[in-house]
Order: sequence, then C-alpha cells, then structure tokens
Amino acid sequence: MRVVNDRRVKYREETKEEAKRIALEQLAEQGVGGISVNAIAKRMGVTGPALYRYFKNRDELLNDLVRDAWSDLADQVETAVAGTVGRPHRYRVHSFADAFRAWALAQPHRYLLLFGTPLPGYHAPHDTIALAHRTMSAFLSVLDQASADLPPVDRSWQAADSPLARQLREWAAARGEGGLHPTVLLTGLRAFTRLHGVLSLEVAGQFGPMGFDPALLYRAEVESLLSD
Repeated sequence: MRVVNDRRVKYREETKEEAKRIALEQLAEQGVGGISVNAIAKRMGVTGPALYRYFKNRDELLNDLVRDAWSDLADQVETAVAGTVGRPHRYRVHSFADAFRAWALAQPHRYLLLFGTPLPGYHAPHDTIALAHRTMSAFLSVLDQASADLPPVDRSWQAADSPLARQLREWAAARGEGGLHPTVLLTGLRAFTRLHGVLSLEVAGQFGPMGFDPALLYRAEVESLLSD
C-alpha cells in the first residue's frame, strides 16, 4: 500500500509540474491572460476535468506560478548576497542589484507575472507576502551593512510623526525588520521602487528607441543609493 501511495504522490507532482511548465510557456507567449487550464489539458492529452483535479481553477494554477517565481527570485538574490560575505559593502549592494536584474532579463515573463499589470479579478494568496519579502529582506541586509555609506535621511523623515515614517515602521515591524535604522528602511523602499521602474521599462523594450544601454542607467540608480 505504501508503494502505491508513493507512486500516486509522485505522479501527482509530475503532473502538476508538467502543467506548470506548459503554463509558463503560455505566459511567455501570450502573457498572464493567455493561461488556460483547458488548453494545458489538451497539450497534456488529458481532459479539462481531469486536470482540474490538480488545479481547481486557473487562479489556483496562477498561485503556484507566483509562489514558484517569488521563491526562485529570492533564491537567486540570496545566493548572490551569501556569495559576497566579507566583500566591500558597495560591491555587495551591486551584486544584489545585478542578480535581481539578471533574473528579470532571463525570465521576463515571470518578472512581469510578479511586477507587471495585475490580472483583473486575480488576487495572489496571502502567503506570497512572506515569499516576496525574502527578496526585500536580502536587500535590506546588505543595505544595513552598508549603512555608513548611505545618504542621510531627509529631515522630514526625522520627525517621529511623519506619516510615511510611521507606515514604514509598521511595515518593517510586521515583516520582522523593526530593528533596522530608518535610513536603511527608506533607502530600501526607494531603491526597490526605482530599480523596478528601470527594469520594467527595460523588460518591456522601452529603452530601445532612446539609443542607450539601460544597464548603464540601472547601475547609476544603484550608485545613487550610496554616498561618495
């Protein structure tokens, strides 16, 4: 009986992985709106109802794709951060940023799944918040170690009752980052926003007509996080 159950579990996992692989192909070819459980079932040679035993609807399949993408991105940036322990702080910040950009350019469809235009009516499950924060946490860790090289916090931020400062403290506490200095938290928030902006335009091919290398702009954005 144990052998039979093990085979069933293995078959179930293999079926789900095959379905997700095809879904990623659909994502790359047609965007998130092009993902279809019925089309996936047809490619796999099974009926739609048969595949719905593994994913009860498209949103459940999307949930798995989102979880996998966040985990894969976090693994890549965490590996980059771990591989630079003991190196200069400026180098470590650039290593994180470079790993983030490399992941986005290698898998633009997965990057857009996480950071592109939201699919109407779809809401990622709550557990993806923690998965997403792994990437931010890796970034905050290198910024924390480079804190002496970060520009000072704006004066408006030094006020304890600043609305944005209060919200960021609450966000940090909820994510287990409450012990970090406001400079690190603010730099992390600003940097994530700006780096996403550059990457999103690059992934979408928007820099081509402008005639310059987006890698140079991206690097300049990273350098702007650090004081001379």
